[in-house]
Amino acid sequence: MPTDQTSHKWLTLVAVCLGTFMLLLDLTIVNVALPDVQHALGASFSDLQWIVDAYSLTLASLMLPSGSLADLFGRRRLFAIGLTIFTLGSLLCGLAQSPLMLILSRAAQGVGGATLFSTSLALLAQTFQGRERGTAFGVWGGVIGISTALGPILGGLLTTGLSWRWIFFVNIPIGIAALYITLTHVQESRPPQARKLDLPGFATFTLALGALIYGLIRASEDGWTSTVVLVCFAIAVVLLIAFPLIERASRQPMFDLSLFRKPTFVGGAIAAFGMNGSLFAMFLFLVLYLQELLHFSALQTGVRLLLITGATLITAIPAGRLSAHVPVRLLIGPGLLLVGVGLLLMRGIGVDSSWTHMIPGFVIAGLGSGLVNAPLASTAVGVVEPRLAGMASGINSTFRQVGIATAIAALGSIFYTRLPLPTAPTYRGEFVSGINELLLITALLALVTGALSLLLIRQRDFVAHGPPAGGGEGGGGRPAAQAAVSA
Repeated sequence: MPTDQTSHKWLTLVAVCLGTFMLLLDLTIVNVALPDVQHALGASFSDLQWIVDAYSLTLASLMLPSGSLADLFGRRRLFAIGLTIFTLGSLLCGLAQSPLMLILSRAAQGVGGATLFSTSLALLAQTFQGRERGTAFGVWGGVIGISTALGPILGGLLTTGLSWRWIFFVNIPIGIAALYITLTHVQESRPPQARKLDLPGFATFTLALGALIYGLIRASEDGWTSTVVLVCFAIAVVLLIAFPLIERASRQPMFDLSLFRKPTFVGGAIAAFGMNGSLFAMFLFLVLYLQELLHFSALQTGVRLLLITGATLITAIPAGRLSAHVPVRLLIGPGLLLVGVGLLLMRGIGVDSSWTHMIPGFVIAGLGSGLVNAPLASTAVGVVEPRLAGMASGINSTFRQVGIATAIAALGSIFYTRLPLPTAPTYRGEFVSGINELLLITALLALVTGALSLLLIRQRDFVAHGPPAGGGEGGGGRPAAQAAVSA
């Protein structure tokens, strides 16, 4: 093989890994900086919810549509556009002068992030074959683990040593480097049969999810029975009922509802929702507890949360290998049950408790998370034909983002409505009581979804071929490893 072609191949891997590193680092780096953001910009608690949810909402809404756009206009082109949007969004986040500007800039990051998610693995799949493909996916998977684990500690270092703005500014040189390599070395490709954009389905799904999350967040300020909240819930219900009807009538739907006829696919979607809606949604509230009540700095908080992400890495690598030899339900189901047990062990904190009370729960929940993340993707792509692999993987990733977006909105409203003013003598007691309540709710979610995963995921649903790596119909042929992405 000519040397220049070989260099193009490995530089494609570099570009994809840089984009992935930047993207996933930003998923976990933001949490530890939120209290500093709140103080600097005068943000309310609902603003903090939106800073996280604006990103998750745009990711959930645009994951599948951006895959269709990549099929139509080219994966390299969409990847470059995604890098540009994400990098510019990061710059605007760092320059934000108000909560609204930061929220809108986070939404822009989500737009770019969805485009990167939908094209990254397809670019690798089109570039590498045989053993080289396995090597490329292995390197890419390693970047996922490293970037996710580094997020809390790097976020703490930047926030404490410089400013919270640097958790966003750090993306700019990475994004520029990845964009340069993409434009100069990555080859363009399109699948032979591109799917058209499902505009009615996209609009209905996005409006339904937006109305639901807006209603949940407003409930923290206006109450659960306020007119605005009830109207939002009503709109969400109507649109969610209309969505499957619209998809069924579409010739090229965004969600192929026939996929949900397979129990394993349903079980994987439930597990994806439960994983992100439990442990990963709790990160925001754990950060608030460690910084607001225990007065740890962002760096000290990041070091403590490293117990969770570090434990996740310990089990993620062997779980990925075991998934080829043992039924994945025996990894996903027990993994979620461990997450639930870990969250329960974190409970019982009091006004005078030390953070060390949470160490056993941190470790056990992290170990459980590692068992879930690696094999979860096979429940999406392993039960469908190769041409539907991209859509199946995208749906699974969408359920992840819906899980964290709705959970943060709902948990935030439950938590905030019970808090008195910070100057009230009962504030600390109500704060820890609220955290204990949220830990119970998320633990139950993890335990229930873990049990459902054990019941629904069946080995006989998996098709004979291995997970496809690219091409074909279904939104860019995105393989399974997407589902390793957490928040």
